[in-house]
Amino acid sequence: MTIQAIIFDVDGTLADTEDAHRIAFNQAFAKNGLDWNWDVALYDKLLKVTGGKERIKYFVEDFLKDFTKPADYEAFVKNLHVQKTAHYTAALRDGHIPLRPGIKQLIRDARQAGLKLAIATTTSPENVAALLEMGLGRDWTKYFDAVGCGDIVPLKKPAPDIYNWVLAELKLAPQDCIALEDSYNGLRSALAAGIRTYITTNPYTCKQDFSGAAAVLDDLSDLPGFYELIGFASSL
Repeated sequence: MTIQAIIFDVDGTLADTEDAHRIAFNQAFAKNGLDWNWDVALYDKLLKVTGGKERIKYFVEDFLKDFTKPADYEAFVKNLHVQKTAHYTAALRDGHIPLRPGIKQLIRDARQAGLKLAIATTTSPENVAALLEMGLGRDWTKYFDAVGCGDIVPLKKPAPDIYNWVLAELKLAPQDCIALEDSYNGLRSALAAGIRTYITTNPYTCKQDFSGAAAVLDDLSDLPGFYELIGFASSL
């Protein structure tokens, strides 16, 4: 099967971002006088929910039973997330979050071979732009034919909505594409959209259930091996 497009998740897939997100959440909490602290073990549990605002709500609902919600709870959560995003993008611009092994070369090779590239993520547009500007340069958008992120669709992963949106933008069928993901929720989302999915694990996701994945890899440091795996070695 000849693929025509590669669709990338962002957090944990393009870069090991999750711990930077965790630290940024804690910075936002502290700035707002909240005594919340998400350590690694807790954040691992919170990652079962995709989306930053959704993750805050999940934490409040399931871990802070005695917390009294502010009158405008939605604005409270949104404000926390805006501040968290500012801390996270500052860390990105300081060069603390490089792209994972093989990612930059894969993107360049794929474009040179005429493949379409796309992003399918629940993270915010600001986070995506900051990460890829640092990793690929200010003209990073030239590499991608579709960028699906944030709240562009009503339901986040593991729902297939973001992948369905990207497929519509690319004007391609699911069988023409592959997806690169790092998590159970991401895998379920891509598979529900009918897309063959490859997993690159990270410390937060390495023990998750990846049943149904085409392959599970530590990373893409062996690009020739990955190209052979996806059936594209002769073109890339």
